[in-house]
Amino acid sequence: MLKKIGSINLDFILLASAVLLTFFGITVLFDLHGASSFALRQSIWLLLGVIVFMVSSNIDFSFLKNGRFLLLLFALTVISLLAVLFFSHAVKGAQSRFYIFGFAIQPADPAQLVLVAILAKYFSRRHMQIAHIKHILISGIYALVLFLLVAAQPDLGSALMLASIWFFVVLLSGISKKHLFALFAIAALLAFSAWNFALQDYQKKRILVFLDPLTDLQGSGYNAYQSIVAVGSGGLLGKGIGFGTQSKLHFLPEYQTDFIFAAFAEEWGLFGALLLLTLFAILIFRIVQLGARAKDNFVRLFSIGLAAMLITHFSINVGMNIGLLPITGITLPFVSYGGSHLITEFLALGILSSFTRDYKA
Repeated sequence: MLKKIGSINLDFILLASAVLLTFFGITVLFDLHGASSFALRQSIWLLLGVIVFMVSSNIDFSFLKNGRFLLLLFALTVISLLAVLFFSHAVKGAQSRFYIFGFAIQPADPAQLVLVAILAKYFSRRHMQIAHIKHILISGIYALVLFLLVAAQPDLGSALMLASIWFFVVLLSGISKKHLFALFAIAALLAFSAWNFALQDYQKKRILVFLDPLTDLQGSGYNAYQSIVAVGSGGLLGKGIGFGTQSKLHFLPEYQTDFIFAAFAEEWGLFGALLLLTLFAILIFRIVQLGARAKDNFVRLFSIGLAAMLITHFSINVGMNIGLLPITGITLPFVSYGGSHLITEFLALGILSSFTRDYKA
């Protein structure tokens, strides 16, 4: 399970499962005539991701446990998110990315990993004091700052990811029942406030249409309906790579990102969807396994935050693709097209691999 080439550290399970997930995503990017620009670009991102994983696996990341360094990293993340708001151009109604040499960079993706590291550091030294509400509130401030900056883009999906990472890390750090109840009450209050004062009309409509997509098939319910059709049309074995009619004939919008699971299920069928779920389960199991064997609380909490980040991404994306959750614009980890999230995910796995190199089995 652990291969070493000379002094090189390589966790085969983490790398292989992530590469296979990305490869399956690339197959969806092929069209009826062969490779598309999406497939070629994602292949480049995959190569870079593997390099990032291998390099980061062999770096001593103990500096991530330094509070001052994390504060600097947090400040840089805030600056990058502010820069996006003030200096980037809106794409499909959101100011969320920079373009460097033709490639889109979204600061909201690494911001999630930064939050994981900050929360791991904060609670690694205060896990015995989690019963004190002040630690929950202070940790929540870090998440809230990033949440508000990402929500202002507006990118509700990524903002919800930041909130969920904070929630699961706090929950699994040993929060008391009364504080857990208080969190749910606060969440309900925030949801009510967001609905009345923060959410845009189109975001409200997505939630309403989620309850009954058939009420607006030509409008907000179109994507959800076409996604369900694509998943169902795949049958048991699918239509074959490049022959997904819903995606390749553009009935299904954004099939390369938000709705890639539906496009994958159409081409690979139920068998392929189960294979994808199995690979993801193996990846999560390995992350949790490494965290459980960790020698310090920081690594345990880092693995919890990383697993929470990936599971939430995966659950929401698949849920919205099969009509169980509203459309939020959240990518499928390792599978969806895009360099920012892919490099961030490979980096996260590499950091965990580096932390746990001495006790893998």
